[in-house]
Amino acid sequence: MRTEKYCLLLFIFLCSKLLVAQETIQPKQLDDPSKGLIYNKEYAINFRMHTHGLGFGFNVGKLQTYYKTKYWHFEMGELMHAKEYRQRFDHASTISGGVSRAYKYGKQNNLLVLRAGLGGKRYFSEKAKHKGVAVGISYEMGATLGLLKPYYVELKTEGGNATFSTRYTEDTADRFLTKELIHGASAWTKGLGELSVLPGAHARFAVHFDWGAFDEYLKSFEGGIMVDAFAKRAPILVERDGVQNNLLFVNLFLNLQFGKRW
Repeated sequence: MRTEKYCLLLFIFLCSKLLVAQETIQPKQLDDPSKGLIYNKEYAINFRMHTHGLGFGFNVGKLQTYYKTKYWHFEMGELMHAKEYRQRFDHASTISGGVSRAYKYGKQNNLLVLRAGLGGKRYFSEKAKHKGVAVGISYEMGATLGLLKPYYVELKTEGGNATFSTRYTEDTADRFLTKELIHGASAWTKGLGELSVLPGAHARFAVHFDWGAFDEYLKSFEGGIMVDAFAKRAPILVERDGVQNNLLFVNLFLNLQFGKRW
């Protein structure tokens, strides 16, 4: 909840800055749309933090005019349920020389996501020509491929002197959801060979700030809203005690971009 609050406050702040920029900086209309262009293409690496996880990706763009850039975006990351949280033991628990890992109670799957989309950027000012900050918007739509990776935990044996790794199924439900039997989470790599596919789509809109929009090295920051929608509810948590999984994820996000133009 704290992360969502901070993202919401920063998004409101960015929107207010955009409105001020629109009032004080009037874009100059160019007779020749290509006038002033130095570079034709750009490449950017993205580091995205949003209210349900993280994402890392890259853009490959084409500068069409001073004000407009079209780009292809590719990203990988993870989406988490709003009610999942990491639990730790009060004391270090050791069985057979192993230290228990923090775990997420009731977690059924990790939802890994691969996104590919077509988007654009549009600037409202020419400040970047004078080494200032160019203000604009960015937007994108595309496909999302969800990959469900089973979440494994280490359960204690009957004697309590050893553990075994297990995932949630109807047959293991009772033991999987008994906190007293949970020693900790299994290694994150456990379950990578059991991935299943969940298709979907995404869209996003952001306020965009670029420090020197046509410098050789790209440095920008944006904040906005993004939506991922899947064909069915993503089974991230076990549905019990009022917990329900979602097929729609709405996130506020912050994104840093670093790259190069040529």
